[in-house]
Amino acid sequence: MSAVVKRAPASPTARPALRLLVAVILALALTFFLSPVIWMFLTSFKTQDQIFATPPVIIPPAEQWNLDNYLGALNDSGGLQAVRDSLIVAASTALFSVFIGALAAYSLARYKLGGDQFAFWILSTRMFPPVASAIPLFLIFRQLRLLDTYWALMLANTIFNLPFAIWLLKGFIEDLPVELEESALIDGASTLGAFWRVTLPLISPGIVTALLFTFVFTWNEFMFALLMTRRAVRPLTVMIASLAGGHEILWAQIAASGVIAIIPGILLVIFLQRYIVRGLTMGAMKN
Repeated sequence: MSAVVKRAPASPTARPALRLLVAVILALALTFFLSPVIWMFLTSFKTQDQIFATPPVIIPPAEQWNLDNYLGALNDSGGLQAVRDSLIVAASTALFSVFIGALAAYSLARYKLGGDQFAFWILSTRMFPPVASAIPLFLIFRQLRLLDTYWALMLANTIFNLPFAIWLLKGFIEDLPVELEESALIDGASTLGAFWRVTLPLISPGIVTALLFTFVFTWNEFMFALLMTRRAVRPLTVMIASLAGGHEILWAQIAASGVIAIIPGILLVIFLQRYIVRGLTMGAMKN
């Protein structure tokens, strides 16, 4: 007979000590990964002299904490226009990508349009480096007189965000029982009606997740924004890069603009956290 080995019960003091150790490790890791953001935030309140001071000024004096750098970035450097342009382009691209992606994902999931090879081709376009298509897109948009317009950036970003939206939503639709849509069809709904009234509400976590990611991808995009804009449209990423001139680099305004640039993403995650968690975990448990 094999002997049964009994594990000794853990000491009552071991669990609090283990939790404290885990909390300390997580706090150190969080501090390490957030240190660039914290440094950028503190730099946004410094003067130019404090930025280059030796020894370095970590935290500026409390009486010098003001919004001068933020006002300079928004007013003097054209930050208000940049924020407006980035919001228009990012929000429009997210809506276009998710709207078209939901229809394409439904056809791939339910009707197997094009077969597996067509679906893989859509995924392969996501692997295509955007820099390889920058010049062809520039020439096409120049011929169509779309350069320095919102449409150029919206179309270019939609092209590269659409495969992500399609594949993300395709997985959500495949996880839904097809009997739900068949019941709606039996009750008299059309195919489009069943898609609109049954499928879309049930995959709302996936839609919100796709909207968030495509918005952030477009908000942070720099190459297309630099190549296809001039003066009429000037996204935030291009405006921040313009603060580094040949004779002077406005570090404080760059830091302030960086803080402004991360605010929309943080707010979206805070307000949509419930949908994002559901969207990322939906489909993890299958029968």
